[in-house]
Amino acid sequence: MADEAGVHLRPDISYGEYLGLDQILSAQHPRSDQHDEMLFIIIHQASELWMKLSIHELVAARDRIAADDLPGALKMIARVGRIQTQMIQSWDVLATLTPSEYGRIRPALGQSSGFQSFQYRQLDFILGSKNPAALRVHEGTPRVHAALTAILNSPSLYDEALRLLSRRGFAIPPAVAERDWALPYAPDAAVEAAWLAIYREPDRYWDLYELAEKLVDLDYRFQQWRFSHLKTVERIIGRKTGTGGSAGLGYLARALETSFFPELLKVRTSL
Repeated sequence: MADEAGVHLRPDISYGEYLGLDQILSAQHPRSDQHDEMLFIIIHQASELWMKLSIHELVAARDRIAADDLPGALKMIARVGRIQTQMIQSWDVLATLTPSEYGRIRPALGQSSGFQSFQYRQLDFILGSKNPAALRVHEGTPRVHAALTAILNSPSLYDEALRLLSRRGFAIPPAVAERDWALPYAPDAAVEAAWLAIYREPDRYWDLYELAEKLVDLDYRFQQWRFSHLKTVERIIGRKTGTGGSAGLGYLARALETSFFPELLKVRTSL
């Protein structure tokens, strides 16, 4: 049965059912009577959904690189770049929250903190920022701890990119191509030399050159997201300690000093 516009009035599955809108739209539970708490909740819930999609795309991109399917991987990495644009813009919306307004809802947050976001940690790990100590925050949630441990002990997106360079004949040291994936990545001169060769002859290594630029774009946008986060926090709470005892502004500032793909930035100086 359809109405005059051709829309089924009794579909086999409705728009709301397909998207699970009953669950999504009933997932906001303000703990105060403050009008602005709904903004705070929805912004962070939306960010978690975007992170879920980013993880979905980046894990698949990593696996495509491992299977020598660069066109598929490049499309997925580019999509994450567009997702990051949405996440960056979300801070503009949250920044409409004034210090006074946040001060009225902050008690309702208790000890919860964005530092506890396991999806943010998954993103960190899949992009290559490995830190085994970060697992301690999630020891009380076995399912989450197991998922994070699995990603920690797997090659990152960058690890698979470097293994691809090795398969293509570049002199990537075995200690890099088959390293302990759970440890933080350490920059390597041979890796920088490989990227330098690619950048000096982009026509010869076009697909690898494209991969390098997609990774740089990914890193750039992630840093933009971190910077927007930092400036929003600074605007709303200044240099106060974050909720849950996190270091607040100091932690965010330190994160800006790191790069997921260090040789790809350093090679620009060498060109």
